[in-house]
Amino acid sequence: MVRQTAVLVKSKIDDFGVTSDCLSSRAGLSLVSRYLDAIGITRMLTLWFPYLKKNGKGTPLQSIFHQMICFFFDGTDFHMTRFDQLKKDSGYAGVIETGENHMISSHTAKRFFSSFSIVRVWLFRKVLKSLFLWRLKQEQPKLIKIGIDTMVLDNNDADKREGVEPTYKKVKGFQPLQVYWGRYLIDAIFRNGKAHSNHGNHVSRVVSDIVRLIRSGYRKDVPIIILADTGFFDEKLLHQCESLKIGLIVGGKIYQDIKTYVGDLPEEQFSTYSKGLNSWAYCEFGNKRQSWSGYWRTIYARPICEDDGQLVMEFARPETIIYTNLGMENEITASLVSLHDGSEQEISPEGIISSYHLRARDELINRALKDFGTEHLPFKKFTANTAFYYLMTISFFLFESFKYDMESDTVPVTWYAGTFRRRVLDAAGKLIRTGRQLILKITLTTHEALAFAELWTRSAGAQKIQIPLRC
Repeated sequence: MVRQTAVLVKSKIDDFGVTSDCLSSRAGLSLVSRYLDAIGITRMLTLWFPYLKKNGKGTPLQSIFHQMICFFFDGTDFHMTRFDQLKKDSGYAGVIETGENHMISSHTAKRFFSSFSIVRVWLFRKVLKSLFLWRLKQEQPKLIKIGIDTMVLDNNDADKREGVEPTYKKVKGFQPLQVYWGRYLIDAIFRNGKAHSNHGNHVSRVVSDIVRLIRSGYRKDVPIIILADTGFFDEKLLHQCESLKIGLIVGGKIYQDIKTYVGDLPEEQFSTYSKGLNSWAYCEFGNKRQSWSGYWRTIYARPICEDDGQLVMEFARPETIIYTNLGMENEITASLVSLHDGSEQEISPEGIISSYHLRARDELINRALKDFGTEHLPFKKFTANTAFYYLMTISFFLFESFKYDMESDTVPVTWYAGTFRRRVLDAAGKLIRTGRQLILKITLTTHEALAFAELWTRSAGAQKIQIPLRC
């Protein structure tokens, strides 16, 4: 029998005690707080919404916006009562660099959201656009691909909530129209559940606004391509993009005449496009719907192989039809060819199919936004929920920009919010005051695992957002 070595140090806990030390389980939020101060987002929000504060009493408006954004980053609980818990937590107040006397309660939060008017709540869109310009100037893209889609916010459990209506996903909720660039959500129109993709003039407005913003705030000559699915299939949008001198790749509906035409084509008219294990058979032609004024370039595609390389039986192949103004005699085609030194790869059928498949990235952004925030909006009034939604999307934008600006292997840009909170924010910390300084102490393990010193420096050195003159 093997002899066991006696344990010399006692490891079993016999009792517990209460300490008055300032401790926090969210020490990683200190990095977020420093980042928000460095880029100046709360000051910009205060300049856009000065009417929310009627007098100098109580918590400063800038501090309220700071706490709201940290509340979304924290993500523990999205009920307003969460603010009552945080108000009693001196450790949380310390890591977000807010005085305990300035911590807001749930009643303050409710009054804050109810203070927005239906007219001025849309100013949040200007904030999103300012953030978009800020990232454009930092990342300097030579080609801008903009995605447009709707996202259903499931509020099916709501008994009475203004704007909650049946959606195409067979649940009651809201259906905002959202605009994407890469990993960022750059614009949105918050809408009721019945508002479908092409509802009203919303799409026309957001396309015109985004193009004008890019041309005036970034570069006049940068090529812009809009990507949209079948829900936005409309010749008016094609004509609008032509007049704005930008590209459009939009999914179309497969009508019977198209099926008949494609079915009669000989096999040699089809080409094959492969990317990884996926393969598609495609052909291109000009198509004009009955009510249209002209023909547009059309690409028909159907998959040959699935993601795992397995062949798809012909009767089970989902068909895709794509309409575009790329490759036609227009200015956007010439600028894309010039951008690639005479290469026509971007306007080729393969390039257009590849770009159209980028729409799947927009669905991932929707998933990431829901993972970061919540689908269930907390208020009965539409305006209050609109303000909540926009602050959530702004916080999500800052979450994506924070990961990018850290430029660290310890904080990959591909992380979803759940992983980020678990790996970065969930860190034990102790706040101590000494020598007229407030110092955050963390464990050596956390310091080494996150390269905390590097993140600490970069969070305070982030580039400041340029505040628009017309605030």
